[in-house]
Parts: sequence; structure tokens; C-alpha cells
Amino acid sequence: MLSKSSLCVLAAAAALCDRAGAAVAGGENKHGACRKTSVAILGGGMAGVTAAQALHNASISDFVIIEYQDRIGGRAQHTTFGKQKDGSPYTIELGANWIQGLGKPGGPENPVWTFSKKYNLTNTYSNYSSILTYNETGYTDFSHLLDVYEEAASGMNIEAGRLLAENLQDQSARSGLALAGWNPKHSDMAAQAVDYWSWDWESAFPPEQSSMIFGAAGNNLTFNQFSDENNLVVDPRGYSAIIDGEAATFLKKGDKRLMLNTKVANVTYSDHGVTVHNEDGSCVSAAYAICTFSLGVLQSDAVQWQPELPAWKATSVQKFGMGTYTKIFFQFNETFWPSNTQYFLYASPSARGYWALWQSLSTEGFLPGSNIIFATVTNDQSYRIEQLSDEAAKQEGLAVLRQMFPDKHVPEPTAFTFPRWTKTEWSYGSYSNWPVGTTLEMHQNLRANVGRLWFAGEATSAEYFGFLHGAWFEGREAGEQVAGLLQNRCVKVYDGKEMCGARTRYEDLHGTSPLHHYNLLNGWATSSFYASKRKREA
Repeated sequence: MLSKSSLCVLAAAAALCDRAGAAVAGGENKHGACRKTSVAILGGGMAGVTAAQALHNASISDFVIIEYQDRIGGRAQHTTFGKQKDGSPYTIELGANWIQGLGKPGGPENPVWTFSKKYNLTNTYSNYSSILTYNETGYTDFSHLLDVYEEAASGMNIEAGRLLAENLQDQSARSGLALAGWNPKHSDMAAQAVDYWSWDWESAFPPEQSSMIFGAAGNNLTFNQFSDENNLVVDPRGYSAIIDGEAATFLKKGDKRLMLNTKVANVTYSDHGVTVHNEDGSCVSAAYAICTFSLGVLQSDAVQWQPELPAWKATSVQKFGMGTYTKIFFQFNETFWPSNTQYFLYASPSARGYWALWQSLSTEGFLPGSNIIFATVTNDQSYRIEQLSDEAAKQEGLAVLRQMFPDKHVPEPTAFTFPRWTKTEWSYGSYSNWPVGTTLEMHQNLRANVGRLWFAGEATSAEYFGFLHGAWFEGREAGEQVAGLLQNRCVKVYDGKEMCGARTRYEDLHGTSPLHHYNLLNGWATSSFYASKRKREA
């Protein structure tokens, strides 16, 4: 067997060799010397595939995509479910499901919408006006509250735009809504259900935990820039068909540049290169790496970094929220709910967000005649339900459906399933959320490279975080910038501006009050302590 030092010499041309404390030492790699490449792409979701495509478009073919799963597509994940009349299963989406914001005639178009047309992805307009409201007694019309919320949200969005433009202090979306006229009592469960439908269902976090400025800006940038349409994907090939299609434009079947079923265990990085050690004992040495791991994976200890990520980077990773969005699917032997309605909103008598939102797939234009309905829960309700057995979760959902439709016979379902996203090792959640009081500079630290280790994904998109198109934009930009570094050239990023070299980062962020503000005028009664401390130090 070659010594560790010998393997370091072999790997040095492309990147650093593993350090003495690495999880898998170079000399112990069962596959021999590390595989060498110009760019290692960590993760084969939308951002990873798009980064690889950007490299390919820049005439750089020497890259490797390292993917945990046996497929590409990441959180655009589907599965088979239930039975059609001919006995074949339906296809349902466990993760990304909507094309959000399509495009305006003559205006900008969402790239995901562009791809959906290119690959004839089956999708149907989601009509949010097609909604009925319920509580524990059955149908109860509180739909007028939807209009009240929308009026307040419009006012909040205007104020959020002002705060952003004038660089003023952020607030929570909850405070913004309250100041705009929407401040539901905790005991008003109908209003709480509307609150959940209108905010949590999109953000996967409640308004209390969401930035007013960037929450409003994120929605506006997608739905005002592109369009206010949301189309639900119901394609039997799955939403990931568009990612498969784009990958096929530069990856051949069986392409050795795609390493599937490969779990990254340890990443060693520096200003000279990156070495990626995998759980199966293989390793890849690269001049650069583009990490497209989800924020949930970055926040976990699933991957070891050597050296540890610097404080400015680690802080940014932990600062942002990773939400969980859980769809819970039921198929029955009949459609006992109104088949011409898309959405059903349930106001639990005791818990906000408890089995609050139901959506019919048996409606015309989706999967008509499928007898499939699914509930969506998020955040704390997702975490709670993930701890239940399938049977316990199923019975909870059935109990709610029986309250909603007391005059109907609600039988046991013929099929039932839901994902457990927070327990999924390659994801640890669904998508990111911008928390209260976190600045654009802090988010830039999430985007910024560390040495030759670059980052991309929906979480690194300041404009489109949480959206699949955010992952596409970020993957493309990271791939283009790394290509520029390899080719010793600057890269145009937007409006003709160029970027050369590393991304901007902020090691020192000043968001605290100056010391002299800690006085009685500002309610700080112990200011004399600091005054005497300064006098002693002087």
C-alpha cells in the first residue's frame, strides 16, 4: 500500500491531500489515489445540475457531481402512490410541487416555467379562490377573513418595501401585519387558520419567525416580477423530469462524471484546492468545489469540514431557518369531498396549523377520479407528526376529515403516505426561511466562498430563497464564477457588472447599539458601571 505522503504527492496537482485528522485518510482510501478533477459539485439537485451545466457551457467538461441518492433532482422528489383503475400507480410529489410565478408576455419568465414548456411538464393552475372553510362542526364560512388578511398584507408589503429602500430596521412579519390591521386573537381559531393559510403555507414558518422585509421582498420578486400564477405539477414523470432533461443535454447515460449513491463524509478545503472524502472510502481531489447541500445538511454534523468553517461562515449557516413542509396523502375508494373545489381550510378548535390545509387531486385538471386528497402541515406540526407512526398519523387525519364532513361516510383510506423531511439525511428539512432581523450582509456570508469551496442552492438566493428557481439562479451563477476562475477571467453577473475572484464576505457585522447608548435615557439603568469601567481602563 502507498504511504499517506506518497498519495499526497499524487493528489497535490489538483488539490490538498487529506490532513492527519481526516475521517478517511488518503493512504487508507480503498480505491487508491483520490480521483482528480477541476470541479467537484456536492449534490445533484437543481443547483448542482445547473452549476455543472454552466461549467459545460463554458467549455469545462472536467467536473464530478457527487450525489447521495440513486437519482438526481434533490428535493424535487416524487413517488408512486395508490392505484388507478388499470391497477397502475399515480405519481405524487413529496417535495417541490409548484411552478411559482410563471412569466408575463414580453416580460421576464421564470426559468422553471421555461423548462416546463420545453419538456411538456404536465401542470395545472392552482386557483386559490377555489376554497371552502371548515371547523370541528363541519362547513363554516369564514372566507371573508381571507379578504381582510389580503388587505393588511398589501399594506405590510408597501411598508416592507419602504424599510428595505431606506435601509431601516427589520421587523417580524407578525408585527408588520399587526400594524397594517391584521392581529388575530389567539382564541380566534378561524382567523388563525386564515393566518396559517396565508403565511405559513408558503414560508413553512409562522409570521413571528419570519422577516417582514425579506419575506415580503421574496414573494414580490417572484410573483410581481414573473406573474402571480402558481401551477401544480401532476406529471407522471415527476417534477424532476425538467432536471433530468437538462442534465441529459451534457451528461450521457452512465456518465462517470456522475457519482450516485455516494455520501460525502469529510471535506478538506483551502486556498489551493478541495478534497472530498466519501463514506464508501472513495475521495475526489479538485481545484474547486461547489457545495449545494441543503441548509439543513449544513446546519447538521452530517459532513465534517477541515478546517472547521470560519466563524463568519458558521454563524451565517446557523442564522437562517430551515423549514419543514409536509404533505400527507390519502387515497379513498370515492371522492366524498366537493370534487369541484381545490382547497379546504380547517380551523382546529385547539391548535393553530393542526391539519389546517387540505387539497384535492381528484379535481378536474389534476388527477380527476383519483380519489386522492392531501393535507399540508409545517414547522412544529411537521415535527410532531414525524414522531408518530403512519397509523397514528392516518387516524388523526381521518378524525379531522370526519369533523369536516359529518354528513359523509369517511372510510379508511386505500393508500396513505407522507415523507419525514427532517429525518431525511440528505435534506434535514424542506427549504429555507429568512428570519427576523437578519441582514443582506449576513445572507451574503451564506453565499460567500471559503477558499476554493463555493456554495449554491435555494438558501443562498437572496431574491428567491425557498423557491426551485432560486436554486437554478444560484447554481448557474456559482458555476459561471468558478468557470471564470479556472479560465482566469471576470464574469458578468448582472446589469453588465463583472465579478472577478472571490465573493464578498463580511467578517465583522455591526448590528448592536454603540456603548454610549447604554444609558438611562434608553432605559439602561447600569450605565454608570460602564462609565466607571472606562474610567478605570483609562
